[in-house]
Amino acid sequence: MKYPPSPCPALRAAWLMLLLVCSLPSAAQYHADLLGGDYEARTFRYTLRGGDSTRCTLIRKPLQEGTTDALLYLHGYNDYFFQTALGDSATAHGMNFYALDLHGYGRSLQPGDEAFYCRDLQEYFCDLDTALSTLRAEGNRRVILMGHSTGGLIAAYYLHKRRGENKVSPIKGLILNSPFLDWNLSPFLENFLVPVVAGLGRVFPHWKVLDGQHSFYADALLADKKGEWNFNTDWKKPEGYPIRAGWLRAIHRAQRELQRGTELTCPVLVLSSDSSAREEGQWQEDFRRKDIVLDVEDIHRYGLRLGKNVEYLPIPCGMHDLALSSRPVREEFYRACFGWISRLLHTGSPASGAPAAKDEVGNAVPLAGKGIPSYYLRSCVTFRKAPALSLKK
Repeated sequence: MKYPPSPCPALRAAWLMLLLVCSLPSAAQYHADLLGGDYEARTFRYTLRGGDSTRCTLIRKPLQEGTTDALLYLHGYNDYFFQTALGDSATAHGMNFYALDLHGYGRSLQPGDEAFYCRDLQEYFCDLDTALSTLRAEGNRRVILMGHSTGGLIAAYYLHKRRGENKVSPIKGLILNSPFLDWNLSPFLENFLVPVVAGLGRVFPHWKVLDGQHSFYADALLADKKGEWNFNTDWKKPEGYPIRAGWLRAIHRAQRELQRGTELTCPVLVLSSDSSAREEGQWQEDFRRKDIVLDVEDIHRYGLRLGKNVEYLPIPCGMHDLALSSRPVREEFYRACFGWISRLLHTGSPASGAPAAKDEVGNAVPLAGKGIPSYYLRSCVTFRKAPALSLKK
């Protein structure tokens, strides 16, 4: 770069300083977020490998003085960040809080975007690289990455693919809230039809495999139905969104790679409900106390294959998104998460030192639920402290 001519060395030094300041991420680039309160957001624009322009959005709460620890949250499929209690809990525990709306989701949607679509989960790695780079530039040295459902799959896949790279060195722990590590389908569909469709997805990526349809899970969440939450239903659609073969292929390939086993270098906490139910027939009250999206046995089985330092914790009476479960359940979820984080960051190990329960094949399963009132546990008629790990396939 050529500098403007200046007879004065002081002016030239001032010009260099101005260039340096302008090249650094600036807090002034944040703006008030739609969540209100003290949440703020920042948009990053970039170009995908195919040449399309896109953007991702980083949401945060104001940085806390004196802390260099941060929690970075990654939402699921047909989703965006709106769980303010998670951010508030993080700051209450002395951490900086960030959340990422991936490109094609929520705040990052642009006119003409095909919502939630990708052909390879590695398309989201640039979003995560950008977020982590920003966190480091803003003074964060230790980061806990948290992902829900598809966000959990993406987070685990990202750390698997980025092993040994400096980009992920700030990540000291991974928390997975009901990660999408396997399909919740019949053995025939999972073992035969999904691989076939995934193969066809390479040639016909935009082939619509399934239309969106009414979801009891959405009913269990929405305040004007049977839940307690209000959210943007254009960004989190109650009727879902069409599933295309290219997206199915992307999910299938990432799942299969992780299911074969990996060695994530950071400690991992995997959480889920303690039981699942099929989303079929008529509305049932159990739909508010179980995971009706994924099979918790799959989450348990494949979660333990993510590395040598993995802890699995079933949360009694939880829904698919544990942070959106009933108040006693989500409070227990937060206690479990921030207790694990505190032990990890302050002692270097997330282990609690308490004896763990064993499932039927001898795997350690720490018990949760001590903070949930007994009357609520009794209402969960299928409550199991340590769900059996039985192979269904």
